[in-house]
Amino acid sequence: MLTVKPQFLFSAASASQFLKTEKPVIAVCGKSNVGKSSFINALANRKKLAKVSKEPGRTRLINYFDMGEFVLADLPGYGYARVSMEEKAKWARLLDAFFADRSNVGHVFCLVDIRHAPTADDVQMTEYLNYNILPFTVVATKSDKLSRAQISRSVTVIAATLKCGPDNIIVTSSQTGYGMDSVLAAIEKTVYPEQI
Repeated sequence: MLTVKPQFLFSAASASQFLKTEKPVIAVCGKSNVGKSSFINALANRKKLAKVSKEPGRTRLINYFDMGEFVLADLPGYGYARVSMEEKAKWARLLDAFFADRSNVGHVFCLVDIRHAPTADDVQMTEYLNYNILPFTVVATKSDKLSRAQISRSVTVIAATLKCGPDNIIVTSSQTGYGMDSVLAAIEKTVYPEQI
């Protein structure tokens, strides 16, 4: 499904710059430092497609990647305390504009750190997607940091906190590649809905 070499396209800072494409667009969202860039790199099987920063809150634009049969939109991370209220409001307006136009997104991957219970920002994001009837899947990152028993307990907590079924949570590790086949299967349902 992926091109031989997925490519970064461009960054958008406003609605007027959003990508217009016939391809399905799949968005990736999550709080700062949840591992969005590592997730994208693992999905693309490339180490440096999306820039991984040690400092949270670096993604401040919507970054588009051509993944072959679909386009990936990397959304700004939310919940970073050291960003000004003005900057947070700017990000919120950008995300509102992005989700307001259904042609901008066919599916959303909501990333949460499996080591911690979802934050109030995570809850707000999934409630927003539910309210606007936008299809999404919760992706629990960094599973390589936990044991199997801990993963099972964490999935239960995530499901209860975000009010979703455990089956709507994909456990992943960008380090080992665990769960990426399930992510690709979810993408395939969006790209080829007629095959469902």
